[in-house]
Amino acid sequence: MVIASSPPSSDDDARRAPAPIHGRGAASHLAGRFARQQACAEDDGWGSAHAAQADAPALRTEVRVERARRVISRNQSPDIGLRQSVNPYRGCEHGCAYCFARPSHAYLDLSPGLDFETRLFAKTNTAEVLRTELARPGYVPAPIALGINTDGWQPIERRYGISRACLEVLREARHPVSIVSKGSALRRDLDLLAALAREGLVHVYISVTTLDNRLSARLEPRAAAPQARLRLIAALREVGVPVGVLVAPVIPALTDADLERILIAAREAGAQAAGYVLLRLPHELKALWRQWLQAHYPERAERVMHLLQQMHGGRDYDARFGHRQRGSGPLADLLAQRFGKTCARLGYSVLPPLRTDLFVPPRPPSPQGTLF
Repeated sequence: MVIASSPPSSDDDARRAPAPIHGRGAASHLAGRFARQQACAEDDGWGSAHAAQADAPALRTEVRVERARRVISRNQSPDIGLRQSVNPYRGCEHGCAYCFARPSHAYLDLSPGLDFETRLFAKTNTAEVLRTELARPGYVPAPIALGINTDGWQPIERRYGISRACLEVLREARHPVSIVSKGSALRRDLDLLAALAREGLVHVYISVTTLDNRLSARLEPRAAAPQARLRLIAALREVGVPVGVLVAPVIPALTDADLERILIAAREAGAQAAGYVLLRLPHELKALWRQWLQAHYPERAERVMHLLQQMHGGRDYDARFGHRQRGSGPLADLLAQRFGKTCARLGYSVLPPLRTDLFVPPRPPSPQGTLF
């Protein structure tokens, strides 16, 4: 075992390329960007490093309960249509290899790799604090994105039900909400979503990355399968919920060929609107993504990164507003044209605007309940 004085570089991490772990998107405990030291296994020539990894116990999901002081976050990003968001969970058990939120775990002194998908945090008082914040004098209603950083309907939602509790508060206050998810747990909340939809208070976008089940299982090991997400779109439309499809992320030379097929399948399932996002690789995600490519598709790794760099001005990632989600250059322009033409041919439109005029401030929590 070697202790490094600083985290290794992205190139070092990519060359190390640990073996995939069944049911997990990341394959290593890559150190966060604030870490000063990192422990890493080095092969002594006798295969000891690989043997140690093979003999390691299976990773289990650990959930730590948090008590939030504030839950409504606000942003000024021109790339995000909504200015308010609520995130009931930190980390995400879906384990998507490409998740742009992975680097946020570094702020907790945890790995954006395996820790992000196995060491989770549940803010169990989110609905209670949300009620308090909505009830404050002077609060001006604006649509809230629920679970925008990490999926509010990831597998642990079935146990904790925090996102559902938030929907109940928003329904009571007649407050608009927007959701992006790939979690099948969303089906349990069709009743609340239908009630919100009847008053023009909800939008739902279902994220679909690929229609290839085998590729999806490697990219998004604990998320709903592609066909299950299409059935979820159909179920949402059946109860009257405005629903769109988000083709995200689009990965050149890996998932980009599925763009038109996803749009067709989602439209047939009932999707009314569509969007797409190019693969984003902020901070530690660059190294994690290279590891994933080397572990699963080593023969395509160089081509995927070369094409992605062409769309990000020669870099792995261009973080500038207006560029980070769509890219730039001829390949990015071609992708935008393919998306636009397909949407026009299939008759995609936009979801109706969310209403804010129905808002009724909820009663703040009281130990006396509703007696007074």
